[in-house]
Amino acid sequence: MADTRDAHVLTLTCEDRVGIVAGVTGALAAIGGFILDSQQYADLETGRFFMRLAFTGGGDPRAALAPVADRFGFDWSLTRAEDRPRVLIAVSKGSHCLNDLLHRRQTGALPVEVAGVVSNHQTLRPLVEWHGLPFHHLPVNEDTRGSQEAALDALMADADYLVLARYMQVLSPALVERLAGRCINIHHSFLPGFKGARPYHRAHERGVKLIGATAHFVTSDLDEGPIIEQAVERVDHRASVEDMIRIGRDIEAQVLARAVAWIGERRVLLNGNRTVVFR
Repeated sequence: MADTRDAHVLTLTCEDRVGIVAGVTGALAAIGGFILDSQQYADLETGRFFMRLAFTGGGDPRAALAPVADRFGFDWSLTRAEDRPRVLIAVSKGSHCLNDLLHRRQTGALPVEVAGVVSNHQTLRPLVEWHGLPFHHLPVNEDTRGSQEAALDALMADADYLVLARYMQVLSPALVERLAGRCINIHHSFLPGFKGARPYHRAHERGVKLIGATAHFVTSDLDEGPIIEQAVERVDHRASVEDMIRIGRDIEAQVLARAVAWIGERRVLLNGNRTVVFR
């Protein structure tokens, strides 16, 4: 049986060509690598190839794979499986997504390291500090938005990803650009309908039959970045506004947790305005 204590995860994307899989697996076989899991996808529309491969054993995998990467023009990443990405969580007053993420972290079910929590309110400081994590209070208004974002950006020096766990502030285009591919948001899936305040009240008035949530990468197009995960639940005429809000919060927490977990396990690759998610 393979020893998984020295496991690595390789992710790559490149122009699709014959021989990519053979080149990768052959390079690993040459150094005694043992493949634990392999998934690949060829996008016939864009001509791009995507791969995630977990393996163990062998000598220097980076040196072995480098010639293959050069030959096929890989955009690639090679990490130890035990190395977890660090995430900074941003939140306002709503606790449902944050509480779920912190509970999963406490029970070992979230494959990331939480660098801390930042908020424009003090409301959730007790929860964060109870979990033994740094809490950064960064209040914001129109006069302080620039300095507040600079402080948030500085905190990202210690994190790989920013997770907006119901952070009710719109990031500036400049910050979004700096965090391209590294910032994840969660919102209800009524969009583009029922934008703005009280979406569940207006959805209830329209008699919607599906409630859902979407986790996506943040781009300068508000709430329209590449989607990582979505889920829905059916409701009917008996659901009150309060029922719909409760159901929506549960779905938001679950969808965001799955997205963060997949990021932590290096299962998400960007594909233009879409994503490839190797579950």
